[in-house]
Amino acid sequence: MISVKDLTKKFISSSGGLIAVNSISFNVDEGEIVGFLGLNGAGKTTTMRLLLGYLAPTEGTVMVNSLDPLKNRIALLSQTGYLPENNPLYQEMKVLEYLNFIQNIKGEGRMSTILEEVGILDVVNKKIEELSRGYRQRVGLAAAMIGNPSVLILDEPTSGLDPLEQEKIRELIKKISRRKTIIFSTHILSEAEDIATKLIIINKGSIVYDDKKPKGRGSVEKLFKKLVK
Repeated sequence: MISVKDLTKKFISSSGGLIAVNSISFNVDEGEIVGFLGLNGAGKTTTMRLLLGYLAPTEGTVMVNSLDPLKNRIALLSQTGYLPENNPLYQEMKVLEYLNFIQNIKGEGRMSTILEEVGILDVVNKKIEELSRGYRQRVGLAAAMIGNPSVLILDEPTSGLDPLEQEKIRELIKKISRRKTIIFSTHILSEAEDIATKLIIINKGSIVYDDKKPKGRGSVEKLFKKLVK
């Protein structure tokens, strides 16, 4: 499903260079829910953008559904859904107007099912700028699901939400995961413990853990604190 081999991304500037991702390798199998963990600046968002072809790698290879994100970008985008951390929505548009716009681009026709599944039927005629952050996240998730992608990549999907909204988004992700492969990043370790079937922990650009989620309450936090310092 997803194969990453010796992937490196360097950013060069006039003041020097930064190795954001340092020769990482991992695989994600069909149907897995991967919790992608790491401190701020560890390389999570950069890795996600490399998987989608938004960034070109300095070295190494990425394959998603047997497609190269750069060489087969259009084909790959039709098979993946992406929720960025800052969720760039058109605030002045109404919810249904915005999602219809996305649907017209992707050419997919199960909008009513998605609206019901993510729980936004009651706000479809409101402007996005009028919505709470939780509802905006739902709209972003609905947009990512349009086109019926087999892979969802979610960057901090519950960031900035209150505890009740976090719980609603977590339950929604678990519901969606029954038929999709999901990679999600989070700083909430209990969230990874609740949702993920597998963990990838990245620290200072390098992967320090890539395996099944450990069992037991609090085990993810213990593992993370042991590996990330």
